[in-house]
Formats: sequence, structure tokens, C-alpha cells
Amino acid sequence: MRAVINISTTILVAALLTVQLTACVPIAVGGAAVGGSMAADRRSSGIYIEDHEIEIKADNQISRQLGDKIHANVNSFNRNILITGEAYDEESKAKAESIAKTIENVKNITNELVIGPTSSLSSRSNDAYITSKVKANLLSQNRFPGVYVKVVTEKSSVFLMGIVTHKEAEDAADIARNINGVTKVTKVFEYMD
Repeated sequence: MRAVINISTTILVAALLTVQLTACVPIAVGGAAVGGSMAADRRSSGIYIEDHEIEIKADNQISRQLGDKIHANVNSFNRNILITGEAYDEESKAKAESIAKTIENVKNITNELVIGPTSSLSSRSNDAYITSKVKANLLSQNRFPGVYVKVVTEKSSVFLMGIVTHKEAEDAADIARNINGVTKVTKVFEYMD
């Protein structure tokens, strides 16, 4: 009887360990994917993480302070913030920028908020589709490593961010400009040359 209890206990412990270890696989694989994208990025890993923190802090502060007066998307690349979306009025647009300026370590702010009603779900879906097409073309055309460019789309206008050469910036803008559905391309780059 004691041998059956020991075997049952061993099987139970092994099953529990297996379940616990399999939970580590997505974390390890996800961590490797993030690490891989950071390795291909021209930002240091510290700046990469800091950009993510800046986005979260700015987004939370803007949402908290302005509420329904704004639909803002905050993107940060190398501590340069791009704010897109819609504001209820000029005062709300200016306030969003003021709030973003209070976030620690921000170097520059590009405020591309437009005054008007909040974009629809179909408009946002179309923007996500355009972003995916631009990213896919940046990679497939292989003029330079496409991961150097962050693509943001708002109401069919494409904003390009990153640390690039002037040639890479022109190539990225050319690729984005030739995607069906893109109405405007704005370069928000930091140049290395």
C-alpha cells in the first residue's frame, strides 16, 4: 500500500511540475521575441523599455485628466513622443501636450491631434490594416531593415518614427506613400547622419 501512495505522490508531483514548467515556455519564448526585436532596434534596451513606460504614463495621465474630451494615442521612440487622435477643442489638444511634457525623460513632443469627433471603430480598423500593410512592405522591399521604423496610422495618415539615415527615411516614406489607402505620410524621425 505504501508503494502505491509513493507512486501516486510521485506522479502527482511530476504532473504539477509539468504544468508549472509549461507556463514558463510562453514567457521564455515571448521574452526571446522581445529580446530579438530589441537587438534589431537602434535604441538601447534601456531606452526601449523607457519608451514603453513613457507611453503608458502619458496615456494614463492624458486619459485621467481629459477623459471624454480626447481620444489620444501616445507613441514614444527614443524618448520622442507622437500624440495622434482627436481632441474636443484646441484647449484639450494643448492640455494633452502640456501633460506629456511633464513625463520624465521626454525629449520632444509632436502633437498631431486633430480637432473633431472621436474616430469610429471602422476607421481604427482601417488604420490597423494600413499599418500592417506598411510594415509588411517595409520588410518585403528590403531597402533597409524595416524594424528600424515604427509605423503609426491615424485616419489613413501614416506617421513614421525611428532612428534612421536620411536615405532610410526617404525610402520608408516612399514605401508608405505607395500603399493603397494612405492619404498622407509624416516623418517624425531622428536622423543619424
